Amino acid sequence: MSLSNKSILVTGGAGFIGSHLVDALTEENPENLVLLSNFFLGKEENIKEAKEKFPKLKVCNGSAADYNVVRKILEDNKIDIVYNLAVIPLPASLKDPLWSTLENINIALNICELLRIDCFKKLIHFSSSEAYGSALKVPMNEKHELNPETPYAASKASGDLIVDSYYRTFKLDTSILRPFNNYGPRQNAGKFAAIIPLFIKKMMNKENTLTINGDGEQTRDFIYVTDTANAAVEFSKNKNVVGKTINIASGREISMNYLAELLCREMDFKGKINHGPGRPGDVRRHFADISLAKKLLNFEPKVKFEEGIKLTCDWYKKNLNKNK
Repeated sequence: MSLSNKSILVTGGAGFIGSHLVDALTEENPENLVLLSNFFLGKEENIKEAKEKFPKLKVCNGSAADYNVVRKILEDNKIDIVYNLAVIPLPASLKDPLWSTLENINIALNICELLRIDCFKKLIHFSSSEAYGSALKVPMNEKHELNPETPYAASKASGDLIVDSYYRTFKLDTSILRPFNNYGPRQNAGKFAAIIPLFIKKMMNKENTLTINGDGEQTRDFIYVTDTANAAVEFSKNKNVVGKTINIASGREISMNYLAELLCREMDFKGKINHGPGRPGDVRRHFADISLAKKLLNFEPKVKFEEGIKLTCDWYKKNLNKNK
């Protein structure tokens, strides 16, 4: 299915994953492409290339948790498809759990309700592997129980249940993309930074000692961000995903210790790696089953982890000052 005659909204479109999705969508030459961001973590420089390549890209500053803001954008732009990536990130939920949890739930509820009253046609909602909690069995398929371990994870699981309930009750065109740990260029290296940009930044700042939370044997399934963005584009073209939740990941398990080893090698870091107390609510093990994505979307991650880490380090070496 072509997207050339579609009007598309990406909430959270100036963020890390959102901006890469916007890049991928510009390749489809849609009739109208709009992004909404409150720039909590999103940045203008993340969308600079997209604006140059697709001059009619429209950028709206506002919160997806504000029902009236989202409704006006949908109606003014005659939106067909919404990609919902707007989110308050996990580390914020450890500092302000009430606000961040309510924001994430309201975002999902607002957009589902606007779909129900025909303000747009199709919703692709971004979940998080954090909704699963620590793996009870591996690899983790979409039937793995939801066992969130942080307020953030609970808010993402809640959003998924809201989306699924609207699909079941009102027979709406919804699908849930559940990404595992994304990494790559543009990932936030400032406040609430994840481990990869955080460690790269510390290495570039010539810090002598880096600390891994816990023993470092906790694992994640890392996926390079462009693989996620390309999969998301396919969601909008494929009727087989309607009403389904689908894992998007690499299908490979990586320990924090191995990650640190790779970063040290790529950044030529000669300092020490220590281990400190574990992070509250940190999941112990993640390893995705991506067989459903392969079956329904012909999904196959293209960027291997070691290659992706090199690409990521190279990007930060050139762009870190813009990503603070």
